[in-house]
Amino acid sequence: MSTRFLTVFILAHVWLLMATTSIAQVVIDTSGDAVEDDEEYFIRPAITGNGGGSTLITGNAPCPLQVGLVNTDLALGFPVVFTPFADDDEDDVFLDRDLRVTFATVSTCAQSTSWRVGEKDATSGRRLIITGRDDSTVGSYGNFFRIVPTQSRGIYNIQWCPAEVCPSCKFECGTVGVIRENGKILLALDGGALPVVFQKE
Repeated sequence: MSTRFLTVFILAHVWLLMATTSIAQVVIDTSGDAVEDDEEYFIRPAITGNGGGSTLITGNAPCPLQVGLVNTDLALGFPVVFTPFADDDEDDVFLDRDLRVTFATVSTCAQSTSWRVGEKDATSGRRLIITGRDDSTVGSYGNFFRIVPTQSRGIYNIQWCPAEVCPSCKFECGTVGVIRENGKILLALDGGALPVVFQKE
């Protein structure tokens, strides 16, 4: 085997390994373990002073419920379950892949507790995160979010940009952040990002 062929062979395998590693990075929880799609996790701000875990909040109308944060840092809120769009028989949740985020609890509304993109907030002009199945507000893709990395290991942002669900679609993508209104901390797109961590129940 020639030296040139061997070099090309090795470089090709190194590139393939790097590409595979970058594509298949798993999301990790606060214990350093892989986040799994059949387990329950609390979504909490990575920085203190931003509120507690994610929860259901009553908005101007009783239903649908909005998604927000508990006002006190120590409160865990409600756990969620992640359901990947692609059913590839993997238990782990991967970065930059479309998934549903669903509260593992029942609500007073007769609807799903899955997160989805809602209408723009009248005051801030930002798109609120609410619960329920998508009603074609954003083309039936509003329930699909993705977890994206930040510069810090184990700390993430949550985005709405369902490119895996519809590769040919052009979305007005956004990253989940917070709005503080009337003593409530609501989750919404189109503003500053909220870094979060995932804590296993």
